[in-house]
Amino acid sequence: MLETPEEAVAGAHAIYTDVWVSMGKEAGGEHHRAQLEGYRVTPALMALARHDAVFLHCLPAHRGEEVDSAVIDGSASLVWTQAANRLPAEQALLSALITGDWEV
Repeated sequence: MLETPEEAVAGAHAIYTDVWVSMGKEAGGEHHRAQLEGYRVTPALMALARHDAVFLHCLPAHRGEEVDSAVIDGSASLVWTQAANRLPAEQALLSALITGDWEV
């Protein structure tokens, strides 16, 4: 069992995070943020992963909370590519649901 974020990212190919407080769940969010503070993805944390590791986030991101700006806007970030790839996947799903055509 892994005990720390440092252990979890050691040698990782990808680091993926999400918002700490979901939309609509802001009440009590400060307590939740305080509990997760040690899990922020920082350049120092990314440095423990493989040299070619990528950073992913499902967006929207809160810079300074779950991720530092230097990481999400850095060269290892594939966040914008990840976001762009969601549109065709969602379009394909909608098409399949509407037409009933599940052939790939």
